Amino acid sequence: MPEAEPADPSDADAGLPSGGGAGTPAPTGPATPPVADPADPAVPALARSWPVGIRPPVVRGWEPPATAYSRGHRGVDLEAVPGAAVRAVAPGRVSFAGRVAGRGVVSVELSGTGSPPLRTTYGPVRASVHQGDEVLAGTVLGTVEATRDAHCGPTSCLHWGLLRGAAYLNPLSLLPPWLLGLGPSRLLPLDGPPPEH
Repeated sequence: MPEAEPADPSDADAGLPSGGGAGTPAPTGPATPPVADPADPAVPALARSWPVGIRPPVVRGWEPPATAYSRGHRGVDLEAVPGAAVRAVAPGRVSFAGRVAGRGVVSVELSGTGSPPLRTTYGPVRASVHQGDEVLAGTVLGTVEATRDAHCGPTSCLHWGLLRGAAYLNPLSLLPPWLLGLGPSRLLPLDGPPPEH
């Protein structure tokens, strides 16, 4: 029997409105992608793509809880239609692919990220990978499952999480500025940046 994966934040939030509490209304309309929180220095910006789409709207952002048991949002929700391909954002090994609380979850331990390694989580996902599979950045892990809960409000979404051990981190910290759209791309000469004047 495979080793149990720690509960994924998408499962903890499953069935709750996006506000996180009973009676809290879900957000209306798509949100615009926010500028990421300041990068977490403990998280290298090693992602090579978003986990779904090209630059999906962030339906709900990272809201770290005040304590381990407080309300919050331990990841980000990205707008995604059911059936959309879910891709690994960086190379690693699938540490879990299965169902938790009735929802499909895939977890990937990222290569070369220390001990314990960084681990990305994706849900709800109909997995096409298995525990122990080695994946590259961009490898399809599965597809977004349709859900009947109000977690993402009026849209469907992919919940993307990031952990080191049991500590939740902001997954947007994995994305380099050019993927977040935080500034124009610049092409540099092959022999390095131009001299400063």
